[in-house]
Amino acid sequence: MGDGGNVAELTILAEGLRFPEGPVAMPDGSVLVVEVAAGRITRVAPDRSKTVVAEPGDGPNGMALGPDGKLYVCNNGGCFTWHDHDGMLVPGAHDPGRYRGGRIERIDLNSGTVEVLYTECAGHRLLAPNDIVFDAEGGFWFTDHGLVHDRSKSRSAIYYAATDGSSIAEVVFPLDSPNGIALSPDGTRLYTAETFTGRVWFWDLAAPGQIVPAPGILGHGGTVLRGLGGERAFTGLDSMAVDGDGWVCVATLIAGGITAVSPDHEQVEFHSTGDPMTTNICFGGADLGTAFVTLSGSGRLAAMPWPRPGLEPAFAPASR
Repeated sequence: MGDGGNVAELTILAEGLRFPEGPVAMPDGSVLVVEVAAGRITRVAPDRSKTVVAEPGDGPNGMALGPDGKLYVCNNGGCFTWHDHDGMLVPGAHDPGRYRGGRIERIDLNSGTVEVLYTECAGHRLLAPNDIVFDAEGGFWFTDHGLVHDRSKSRSAIYYAATDGSSIAEVVFPLDSPNGIALSPDGTRLYTAETFTGRVWFWDLAAPGQIVPAPGILGHGGTVLRGLGGERAFTGLDSMAVDGDGWVCVATLIAGGITAVSPDHEQVEFHSTGDPMTTNICFGGADLGTAFVTLSGSGRLAAMPWPRPGLEPAFAPASR
């Protein structure tokens, strides 16, 4: 079992962002990010200029391009309080005065028009949708992180939904603040990262939107890929991506970097970024060899070379 670590070779592409998350690499070299604390979606151009794409308000979080070329966004409803901690912007507990309810939104990149697709499932309100991934069939999986109160927090779930707003199902429940979500390169395995437990779980898939529960007493039927921590012993997990070789690449809070776990569970790499609120990763650039990483506490978007080719999302905007 290996546990390699290195300081990433970072190039800063943008600064002054209000808690960036949900990066999406575009074929023109730009990168879309949400600014969670500002309620907007921003395009960072190759010349490092920034333009506002849309302003859905509240708390846009993870996002992905769908088969129709539109952007699908998890909006947490503005659930966080925000705090300055030694110059780092940090989310805090639920803000009932600001919160307007979680939802899934669809955004037209040309006009900036925002449509609300889902606010509930089977009579249960969506609390704080967090991250999203499309499968090859055109459906999407997303996590609901739940709400963290001063003295309690919600149990929450993973959902599968259709792009036209016609169908949503709660597939995995209960989970402890699921955050990142991703699929294996062949689409047969679903991964999620739980923020506070520091665990990466997986489920094999029988069909689109259908898991194969692992045997055991756990109600959600998952299997642990890896529990992260060790010498970085209070480690939280945020959003994730899978690279082209099937390594699960998880933004790692507190330790400040990206942890990559091989699909056989045996090898672990840690790529340090220096920002304890490193929250997400996506791949782009020539041959998908660049990792774009959100350094949310310091309000920056960075790029770094990745040791393996990245994985093309199910619905890339154009061939690279």
